[in-house]
Amino acid sequence: MHHVLVTEKVTKCYLPGQPPAVKEVDLTLGQGEILSIVGPNGAGKSTLVQMMLGLLLPDSGMVRLFGHDVSKERRRIAHRINYASTDLSLPYSLTVRENLLTYALIYNMKNPRERVARLLSTLGLESFAERKVGALSTGQVARMGIAKALVNDPEILFLDEPTATLDPEVSGQLRHLLGTMVRERGMALLYTSHNMREVERFSDRIVLMRAGEIAAEGTAADLMQRYGTEDLEELFLLLAGREEVAVE
Repeated sequence: MHHVLVTEKVTKCYLPGQPPAVKEVDLTLGQGEILSIVGPNGAGKSTLVQMMLGLLLPDSGMVRLFGHDVSKERRRIAHRINYASTDLSLPYSLTVRENLLTYALIYNMKNPRERVARLLSTLGLESFAERKVGALSTGQVARMGIAKALVNDPEILFLDEPTATLDPEVSGQLRHLLGTMVRERGMALLYTSHNMREVERFSDRIVLMRAGEIAAEGTAADLMQRYGTEDLEELFLLLAGREEVAVE
């Protein structure tokens, strides 16, 4: 499998004398792969993802996207990736369509209006496309954020809790859409979710972090067999030391 993302001994410590938030993490993401990173609060997941995106510099180690060192060459690869989270900040005075068109123009997409129209249709946003973002419901804002993340047709998509505020039907539609993009386009997806059933069904591979390090890695079936658990929830509680499990 061709790896589009590789981390090499990535380490980050926020305060001198304190344990590192991320410690010597080696991780890969393959083209056309869906990878979930899960673990307890404070496990280092968010810090790791921020370093993958080039938003935070590691103290040591390296993150490579498409073979490029993210800390030195982020501008060369920024147009090939995108990110969406539940913490979405958008111009609330613009409509859904205007927001997406703005981002399509920023990314210099060909036929931006057609691109936006397809996204509106695909993600079921047409009925409120002319509504200002400030008037949207929480679930509608989440769908808007995913559309924004897809506007540049990314080769790697980072999604943080993408279905947390969506109803089951829309969540299923989104998983189907993303699965199709992964299969047909070879898009790589790094995905996080609190929904353990979703993680089990949707992920090709799962990484569990604890105290800044990788505690376990593999497919859901392999991990449950390895540790003798019946489901992922039991597995995560076991490996997290019976701490509260949360996925970032």
